Amino acid sequence: MSQATATATAVEATPVPRLFTRMCVEAFGTFVLVLGIVGTATFNALNGGQIITVALAGGIALIAVIAGLGHISGGHFNPAVTFGLTLAGRSSWVDLVPYWVAQLVGAAACGALLLLIIPDSFPGLLGSASKGEVLAATANGFGDHSPLSRLTQGQATFELPQAAIVEVLIAVVFVGVILAVTNTRAKVAYAPVVIGLTLAALHIISWPATNTSFNPARSLASVVSPDAWAEGGVGRQLWLFAVAPLVGAALAALFARAFAPVPELAPVDGWDEQPGTATYPAEGTLEEVAESAAAKALGDEDAVPTAVVEETEVIEETEVTETAGEPEPPTRP
Repeated sequence: MSQATATATAVEATPVPRLFTRMCVEAFGTFVLVLGIVGTATFNALNGGQIITVALAGGIALIAVIAGLGHISGGHFNPAVTFGLTLAGRSSWVDLVPYWVAQLVGAAACGALLLLIIPDSFPGLLGSASKGEVLAATANGFGDHSPLSRLTQGQATFELPQAAIVEVLIAVVFVGVILAVTNTRAKVAYAPVVIGLTLAALHIISWPATNTSFNPARSLASVVSPDAWAEGGVGRQLWLFAVAPLVGAALAALFARAFAPVPELAPVDGWDEQPGTATYPAEGTLEEVAESAAAKALGDEDAVPTAVVEETEVIEETEVTETAGEPEPPTRP
C-alpha cells in the first residue's frame, strides 16, 4: 500500500517596516519636498519671482522622494494625500495620525532651517524688516495676501470663497491622480514621474490665486516665524490651507471608491498577526494563493509583495505487511 504526503504551500509577504521607521521616512520626505518648494520660493526674488522655478523644484523633489522612499512608507509626504489614501482604503486608519504628526514635524523643521540660513542682509534687499517676513512672503494666502493682489497692487484679489474653491479643486486633482496611477489595475510604470509633474503643473495653474498649497504641511512651513502671526498676518489664514486640501482629498477618495474601487478581501485563515509578516495557507491553486496574499498586503501598504513559494514535495511511502506464522523459505544444504 502506498500513500502521498505533501508539505504546505505558503506565500510570505514582504515585511512591512515598523511604524516608527515609516514615520521617520515621512518626516524626511516631507522635509525634502517642502525644501524644494518653500526653499526655492524663499530666494525666488533672485529669479525674478518666476513660479516655474518653484514648480519644477517641487515636482522634481517629489519625484525623488517617492521613487527613493515610497517603498518604505508609501510616499505620502502630504497630510491630504494620507487622508485620501486612508478614505479610499489604500492606507490604514492606524497610520493616519502618526503620519500627520511626522509630516508636520518634517515641514516645521524645514521652515526653521530656512529661517536659520537666510542671510542677515537679505531681508533689507527685499524691503522686508526681518527673516520671518521673508519666509512669510512664501506663505499661502487669500485677499490681500493673494499673489494676484501683490501683482496688481491690490486692484484684483482672490477672496476667501474663490481661494477655497481653488484649493479644494487642486487637491481633488492631485489626490485623484495619485489614486489613479497607483491603482492595482493601472499599468503605469512611472507613477512618481506622473505625480511629480502633476504637482508642478498645479503650482503653475493655481499660484496667482493662493500661492498653491494643497498640502497643509507645506503651508505650515511658511508660517513658523512669529512674524507671520502678527495682527493681519498671513499666518492667521492657515486654517483654510489645512481644511480645504483635506476636503479635496476626501472628494477624490469618494470618486475613487465609486468609479475605480479596489476590492477588499476578507481575512484569510492562517493570517499571521506578527508585525511585518503574513502567511497564507495553501487553499486553491498556487496562483490563487499568491493573488490572495498580494491583495491582502495591498490593503495596508499599497505595494505588491514579493512571493516566496515552497514547492510541493510528494513522498511515496510503501508499506509491507507481514503475515504472522508464515514459514521461512527453506535453505539449500
